[in-house]
Amino acid sequence: MFPAFSGRRLMALLLVVVAAAIFAIPATAQTTGGVKGRVTDDKGQGMRDCKVTIEFLDMAVTPRETKTDAKGEFVQIGLTPGQYRVLASKGDMSQAFQVRVKLGDPVDVRFRLAPGVTAGPSKEDTAKSAAVQATFKEAVTLMQSSDYDGAIAKFKEAAGLLPTCYECYTNLGQAHIQKKQYDEAEAAFKKALEIKPDHAAAYDGLTTVYNAQKKFDEAQQASQKAIELAQASAAPGAAPGTGNVNALYNQGVIAWNANKPEEAKAKFEEALKIDPNHADSHYQLGMTLVNLGKLAEAGAEFQAYLKLAPTGQYAAQAQALVKQLIK
Repeated sequence: MFPAFSGRRLMALLLVVVAAAIFAIPATAQTTGGVKGRVTDDKGQGMRDCKVTIEFLDMAVTPRETKTDAKGEFVQIGLTPGQYRVLASKGDMSQAFQVRVKLGDPVDVRFRLAPGVTAGPSKEDTAKSAAVQATFKEAVTLMQSSDYDGAIAKFKEAAGLLPTCYECYTNLGQAHIQKKQYDEAEAAFKKALEIKPDHAAAYDGLTTVYNAQKKFDEAQQASQKAIELAQASAAPGAAPGTGNVNALYNQGVIAWNANKPEEAKAKFEEALKIDPNHADSHYQLGMTLVNLGKLAEAGAEFQAYLKLAPTGQYAAQAQALVKQLIK
């Protein structure tokens, strides 16, 4: 895979490079919509300072809250498309509706509150929602502390409580990747896509899995799908794949695996222009620069990686390479 280099030092470096596994840790791609509306009293007059609670029913996240203005109007943007429960309340009055948020303009919801009328989520629904959120947060904490077995158990528990939680399955897949359980990771990402077919992060996860398994054709297909979905939510006129750090990173990995180091270098550099703190792009760029014989530049990239991720998945390899390259 690598071009020939002279010298024992370079050979030793390349042996380290060959031994290092390459896979991506995708970030969650976001596509957004919103909710807007008006709350009126029983006479049709706008009600000020009503609390509006917006709960995402497809994912274990803390509900958002806003208030109505002097006209009784409210708006909340930046919502991931999916099923929501929107509750308007003031004093002992409340009313709730379930709505489906789509990409683009906010969905319009109208409320009419009257004394003695209460129509909100049941105590059982409220308790279930709180349990899902608590379990998901616990799973994330375990993941961040590298307790992947514990995280796997908790993400599965959260998904059991909320079967539509596609993020539970996406994060479950990431935990399995950390343990190199690629078959289990693939199954988790595919389950997320059953629930949400346009979930770009799940396709990014599949790209990671297929790269690790050297299934490069499948990796290319999954990466292309992730790019298409990300592009659908990008600003009008944006070039395909631009603005999506994870998609660019995955393209770099695919190019590396296809023995196209110059193309891989360009992709990793493009990712770092968007997010200079994307640690894995620094590491993989360093690997590519070693492959191209640009050792001083490679050493700087490994140092950048270690600064950003001193205990990251590639830390040991990066430290070993820095000792060889930085004199």
